[in-house]
Amino acid sequence: MESWNIIFTEKQKVEVQKEAFDPALGQTEILCAAIRSLISTGTELQCLRGVFDPNTNWSDWVKYPFQPGYCMVAEVLETGSEVKGVQKGDRVFVAKSHNQFFKIDAQYAYPLPKDVSVEQGVWCSLATTTQLGVRRAELQLGETVGVIGLGLLGQLVTQYLYLSGVKEIYAIDPADSRLELVKKRPGIHLLAMDAGKAKEEIKHKTNSRMLDVIFDITGHPSVLAQATQLVKPLGRVILLGDTATPSAQGMGSNVVSNSVSILGIHSLMDYKEWNHPEMTKLFLSYITQGRMDIKPLITHRYSPLEAVEVYDSLVQNRSSAMGVLFDWTAIKS
Repeated sequence: MESWNIIFTEKQKVEVQKEAFDPALGQTEILCAAIRSLISTGTELQCLRGVFDPNTNWSDWVKYPFQPGYCMVAEVLETGSEVKGVQKGDRVFVAKSHNQFFKIDAQYAYPLPKDVSVEQGVWCSLATTTQLGVRRAELQLGETVGVIGLGLLGQLVTQYLYLSGVKEIYAIDPADSRLELVKKRPGIHLLAMDAGKAKEEIKHKTNSRMLDVIFDITGHPSVLAQATQLVKPLGRVILLGDTATPSAQGMGSNVVSNSVSILGIHSLMDYKEWNHPEMTKLFLSYITQGRMDIKPLITHRYSPLEAVEVYDSLVQNRSSAMGVLFDWTAIKS
């Protein structure tokens, strides 16, 4: 059996390779055929760029050749003899790289409900990551919250925040194309600017009170210091974007004097009693109830065989796209 796979063969080099694949299953494994996978643009472009400080999560994780991706919905083709809860023909979400065919232990596959589409299901990893960030903030009714960076994670965080009962949301990004994807609702303020320029605008709009919470979702080392300037004394900064170069990251001048809390959260964590399957279930319930909507966030669909051109386009102008999907059914042989 052969599988088309997307590989970062070295820094800044993408290839689509057909490789031999052994379909024989272990007792608890399932054999899957990819249907759709979503590019996690921030993470994957950082992996492709390959610029990491030593002794970081990034430098430990990314080793070339590297297989990117962790947002996949696939069809189950076969199951091992001891697999329970997953059947042949099921559509499952798996945090798997961009591979046409693959095996995985069934415990890591999440069967999608019938009323959830494939293109909704591919968002499950990003939806749990962002849900973790919102939980980490431990928001209170009536708080005023900001989001810096309206890429994939920022868009989902903004939707979760609206569900959480905060009073006002300040969505901050210099790209108009990203701001336009935020659903226009009462209490949401769109600021088309860098975080470093947002202080005076937020000060004016909040009558100098500033924000209770700010989310830094950029992963850019300069933004943390800017974010700490946007919260009130005893405010919280949630780091949902892990910079690859923490040596260039500073806290800012007012963290101690204003008693600002900086709270990190990693996508592999659980939070208190909420584990990943439970958070996935909650996200999908919001989707089926119409309380969250990812359809407007899907901006591009491509064959995986176009991956070299797709990643090159994203490197040149990441803000030109939001949800970029690979359609594995487009491969005919």
